[in-house]
Amino acid sequence: MLEGLPPNNAAHMMRLICDEARARAVVDLVVESFEPAETAASAFEADAPLDGGKAWMVEVYFGFPPDEDLLRGLVAAAAGEAAAAALEFGRTPQRDWVANALAGLTPVRAGRFLVHGAHDRARVKTNDVPIEIEAALAFGTGHHGTTRGCLLMLERVLRRRRPRRILDVGCGSGVLAIAPAKALRARVALGDIDPIAVATARENARLNGVGAYLRPLVSRGVERRELKSGAPYDLVFANILAKPLRRLAPSLGALIAPRGEAILSGLLGADVPGVLSAWRAQGLFLAERIDLDGWASLLLRRGRQYSNA
Repeated sequence: MLEGLPPNNAAHMMRLICDEARARAVVDLVVESFEPAETAASAFEADAPLDGGKAWMVEVYFGFPPDEDLLRGLVAAAAGEAAAAALEFGRTPQRDWVANALAGLTPVRAGRFLVHGAHDRARVKTNDVPIEIEAALAFGTGHHGTTRGCLLMLERVLRRRRPRRILDVGCGSGVLAIAPAKALRARVALGDIDPIAVATARENARLNGVGAYLRPLVSRGVERRELKSGAPYDLVFANILAKPLRRLAPSLGALIAPRGEAILSGLLGADVPGVLSAWRAQGLFLAERIDLDGWASLLLRRGRQYSNA
């Protein structure tokens, strides 16, 4: 279970060993309580045994010195006082997290889209839409279930229509903006709260030959005038987390065309009902869903209700 990749300047961390149920509860609460560009959390089975079952390790990475008392309170609420007392805090050397994650990974296929590194260019087939992403300090290598789910959903959309006005909110390394830009030779508006992600997306766009179609901006949601002015959008990507997806539903929904669609991800299964409720209020309804590696990717469509999910 992984909520994103650690933030770019993740010099601080929190660690906890507990059972699986408590580990998942702690991760869910922590990521809902902090900005996704500043904090990321993972939970995984540990080697050490635990009385009564298998031990799980929780690791939370911070781009700032964390408030230890606040975190102990959050963990106590999610997993009990004993878990809060067992928390360990420390520093971790800054690392190129995506380079570390990419080590030994093979190209990722999502329909005709192939996300790969420079060393795998030879694997690109004639009809592929290749997206070359090198190790960088931003989320979005194509290997995460959310990114692949969004690409597969885009593939389904492109079988039916050719959206011309496209927006990517929380663009990370730019994979989800590069894909339609290459497939459609269309401009894509995109932004991210993280300046390093924006710089990385700009470089990846240049590397993939679509620099003229993409102008990444540093933006919290769609606060930048340049993003708002491109509306109404035929297609909007938002591969972020449940809390910002609910919070941004009104501002993003207002930018979607009468027959427009949105591809949302960064959601665990339990997150889906709350996110759908927020977007239904904006007149967008669930049309399709893809589940990969424990993550849900949703296609929402404006108009009539397609699903009661």
